[in-house]
Amino acid sequence: MPIPRGAGRPRASSRRDLEDAAAELFLEQGYGRTTIDDIARRAGVSRNTFFNYFASKGDLLWVDLDDTIDRLGAALAAEPLGRPPMDAVRAALVATAERHPDSAVPIALTQAELMDTITEFRVAGVARFERVSALVRADLARRAGGTAHGAADLRAAAAAVTAACSAAVEVWALAGPERGRLVAHVARAVEPVCDGFARVIRTAP
Repeated sequence: MPIPRGAGRPRASSRRDLEDAAAELFLEQGYGRTTIDDIARRAGVSRNTFFNYFASKGDLLWVDLDDTIDRLGAALAAEPLGRPPMDAVRAALVATAERHPDSAVPIALTQAELMDTITEFRVAGVARFERVSALVRADLARRAGGTAHGAADLRAAAAAVTAACSAAVEVWALAGPERGRLVAHVARAVEPVCDGFARVIRTAP
């Protein structure tokens, strides 16, 4: 769809322009009342350009966090295979949090009430929880051996460490300007969980 002359911002097609436009509109008129066409128009791009960067409007609430989750798989794979499984998971999670920009706070967490995104936050949050948990569970199974541990142990460990990370991200995001670094929150949250499950989940013989 062509953009009317003079509408919205000067012509631009970067992802960041779309992110900024969406954040402005979500705050101005609420998430539910903002359409993809509204966002594209404010950013000065076409609807098709929007879909070059995002699959849905909801993805704009999580952009920075999604980028960090995308790096987790590589961080897990980079840990030596002989390392104790829970030590490897802890190191990968901390390394991933270390790379997250300290200024990149998800608006889905900090502006949920203003943007009226509570329902979207819950639905999208579960999907991201499952994604992280699945990555961790697969890595634990690879390190511990497919038959050395019950599926329930691996699932419980992955869910517990993911819940710890989720809590750390939420506390960090809501702490305000003095929140400090995400990595410090994540390291503190996952340590007791990883230490506890380390007694159960060990490297495959």
